[in-house]
Amino acid sequence: MLENSFLFAADLVREISRPIVCHFVRSEIRDIRMGGYDRREIFFSAPPSLNGRDVLVVDAVLNTGVTQDFLLKRLEEGRPRSLRLAVLFDKPEARKVNIQPEYTGFAAASKQWVGYGLSGRGGLYRNLPYVGAGRVSAPAGNRKRKQSARKVSRG
Repeated sequence: MLENSFLFAADLVREISRPIVCHFVRSEIRDIRMGGYDRREIFFSAPPSLNGRDVLVVDAVLNTGVTQDFLLKRLEEGRPRSLRLAVLFDKPEARKVNIQPEYTGFAAASKQWVGYGLSGRGGLYRNLPYVGAGRVSAPAGNRKRKQSARKVSRG
């Protein structure tokens, strides 16, 4: 998953000693009104050929699990030899579907995380050299940005 996990994925790639191929998947969630009902649809970029391959899906945060579950089901149609999920943060109390990652960095409470590729409001703060939890307010006018994120770990 591209948006939030690119730094985490880069660190994982550097630790894998086997030859690998990286493919970045971007998800787009759209709310659609159809037949008088609101409906949410998830769209993904096209996956590469997975037949017979070992596939590791890397994401930064596993929250409700809806997006990851949908993606894993679509990838399974490509008949990979194995399909596993690795997440940096797992928020099991927010889960809406039955999905468990095979690899987890940290079990986390439902908070807003920023830094290490994770963004705050407006896509800001991905470049923080640590993961912070809490509220980070967006810059207003020419004032310096106010950061109230609490440092959790050093990356």
